[in-house]
Amino acid sequence: MRILLTLALIATPGLASAQMHDGHDMSASHAGHDVGGSSMTGALGRYGMTRDASGTAWQPDSAPMMAIMGQAGDWSTMIHGFATLTYDDQGGPRGGSKTFAASMLMGMAQRPVGEGTLTLKAMGSLDPLMGKRGYPLLFATGETADGVTELVDRQHPHDLFMELSATYSHPLADGVSGFLYLALPGEPALGPATFMHRFSGLANPEAPIAHHWLDSTHITFGVATAGVAFKTVKLEGSVFTGREPDEHRWNIERPRMDSWSVRATWNPTANLSGQVSYGVLNSPEGLHPETDVRRTTASVTWHLPIGPDRFWQSTFAWGRNDGKGGDHARTSDAFVLESGVQIDRNTVFARAENVDKAELFGDDHHNPLAGRNFNITKVSLGGYHSVPVGQVALDFGGLVSKYDMPDAIKPAYGSDPTSFMLFARIRVTG
Repeated sequence: MRILLTLALIATPGLASAQMHDGHDMSASHAGHDVGGSSMTGALGRYGMTRDASGTAWQPDSAPMMAIMGQAGDWSTMIHGFATLTYDDQGGPRGGSKTFAASMLMGMAQRPVGEGTLTLKAMGSLDPLMGKRGYPLLFATGETADGVTELVDRQHPHDLFMELSATYSHPLADGVSGFLYLALPGEPALGPATFMHRFSGLANPEAPIAHHWLDSTHITFGVATAGVAFKTVKLEGSVFTGREPDEHRWNIERPRMDSWSVRATWNPTANLSGQVSYGVLNSPEGLHPETDVRRTTASVTWHLPIGPDRFWQSTFAWGRNDGKGGDHARTSDAFVLESGVQIDRNTVFARAENVDKAELFGDDHHNPLAGRNFNITKVSLGGYHSVPVGQVALDFGGLVSKYDMPDAIKPAYGSDPTSFMLFARIRVTG
């Protein structure tokens, strides 16, 4: 992470720091306003840049954007990122412990082109260094470490290349812009802003166990999205590769462009953003290529500024995966409610999830639990204290998680497993 950050700083001369503090209203009337020497605007139209989240997703306009801003000639620049060192202890017979590092670094550059705006983004992670099996996380499922078996009770690492994208937006009428987003890899118009790009999710260092119902497409090798943004409303559609990333985390995979999605987003106020989306994913799992998935999601994120360096953000999201074809075609739902409150240097966060899981016991037909859908509830509570150091902050914190599960799987997981994490994180604040 240190190497990546250093390279990004060297490649972006003339940097000036800025943090979009809580309550800083970057509404459409502020679009193009200089912040810390940067004149960066919304990537998809004439609105404040704080509305932009992952891919082409939106978040509330009042959400904090912690980044290093700058200007290099005609280019406005931004750097955002974090690295987290975590000790993870997952309880019960199927748990485990591990110390690992998770990281993300994103660089963005933007400039006018004709009457429109060109935005380039590059985002990467050194997660592959934690190993192909990722880290222990009870009831997490999805992807594979060896191309043969699905990861169960483990959270997979992210790929080295998380996003390499170009976006061009062009005004069509007063308050109306059209845009085109091309990425290899990138994120289609499906689901809410990815958990690591919304404060209510970023505060918690562990991935949601509902990840593959909501935002697992945030690393997709091949995406083309077109849409229209009209003041507080955005309509968009994508064609993209449905297949999940494979176990080779260091490469760029071949785009297939065999799936599609549509999404509508509405920001009725500066503090609120909601979306509904639908996608058809062609053969998303390499282990079960005969099964396609219809995914439906809806979410709302609420952000309340309560003073300088004080705010409260919450997200509620629902996702449904409806499988079609093959022996693994099932319908399952996931619900997530997460919240984070920052008061000066202290942050408290919580997440509650309810998820249907049918992958916990694999495909062993001799096991009576194999292939059955089990409803799991997980509740996590944690917090951290931040120490500012120049343009970054050091966070020191922890969290604890408890579960509710059907009696049928308690012999495998234990009657009352408890999990916890201790972490130290460095993140860019500006």
